Amino acid sequence: MPTSVTGWTMAVAVASLITQIGIIVTGGAVRLTESGLGCPTWPKCTPESLTNTPEMGIHGYIEFGNRTLTFVLTAVAVLMLLAIWRLRATYRAIFWLSIILLCGIPGQAVIGGMTVLTELNPWVVSLHFLLSSFLVCLAALLVNRVGLERRIGGGEVEQVPSLVDGETTATTRGLARAAFVLGWITLILGTVVTGSGPHGGDAEAPRHDFDPAVVTRWHVIPVYLLIAVVIVLLVLVHRLASSQRQRISVWAMVAVIVLQASVGYYQHFNGLPIVAVLGHMLGTGLLAWLMTNMMDRQCSSYSSHDTVVDPRSPRFTANVDPATLVADAQAEGASPGPAR
Repeated sequence: MPTSVTGWTMAVAVASLITQIGIIVTGGAVRLTESGLGCPTWPKCTPESLTNTPEMGIHGYIEFGNRTLTFVLTAVAVLMLLAIWRLRATYRAIFWLSIILLCGIPGQAVIGGMTVLTELNPWVVSLHFLLSSFLVCLAALLVNRVGLERRIGGGEVEQVPSLVDGETTATTRGLARAAFVLGWITLILGTVVTGSGPHGGDAEAPRHDFDPAVVTRWHVIPVYLLIAVVIVLLVLVHRLASSQRQRISVWAMVAVIVLQASVGYYQHFNGLPIVAVLGHMLGTGLLAWLMTNMMDRQCSSYSSHDTVVDPRSPRFTANVDPATLVADAQAEGASPGPAR
């Protein structure tokens, strides 16, 4: 097991994020192909068989294939835990995020099973999607923290060894938090729109009794507010001494909002074509990731734990008095060098 945050650690963290977004997309594919009841029971695929059978047709293969992705998610989560295990005392935030992500996967499986046992009740389907979105947010936090530790450990010069590596104000932090909340409201209302529409996962699946046109109008209200908030934040980060990463995080949010709005309007006015709806599902995963990333880079209190007190370290010579670092280390009974 690694004894430092390495490129391997970063790769597994990114894999955690990708697979969590991916399960949203594959879950959408199950629903859009009407394969939600391809396995009519749970945890087995049929009362007699753990797996699907050829007689069940393509829907059985699609649904059972989606179930097997749980093992891929679990494998990635276990690898992440192993990658950080020997460092758990130092990088506690990364360790606990890894633990929560691993524990969230059985939750996904159980709620996924509930969707089958309730014959695709739209409220349960929505809960399954929202849990997956929450895990995407956690994976985004994980990637940011591992990325910071990797850059510091790799010897990159960091003027501020923190996720918030540029200027922020109470206004920018408030806007980032507001965007995160509005993003979640958008996701939640989006599940109501979906539960009221035609793609229920099975021809006989129950649907909400809401008027799809009405709930769609409610859904776009937080979208418009989100656009306004992110545009104001974009202007402010370019007026402040924000870091490149902070500015990129806001621009990425602008891009995903434009993408989602475009696909959303296209699918609404073109009869909800399957490819467009699947693209919109991918967009929801990207939105969960990027709104978390943007808020994290404005509001996080996380700083690198790979602290170097060597006065020769180039990471500190630009803005820290080396003599102060040495004196602090000696006062604590430590010698100059990497603190582990």
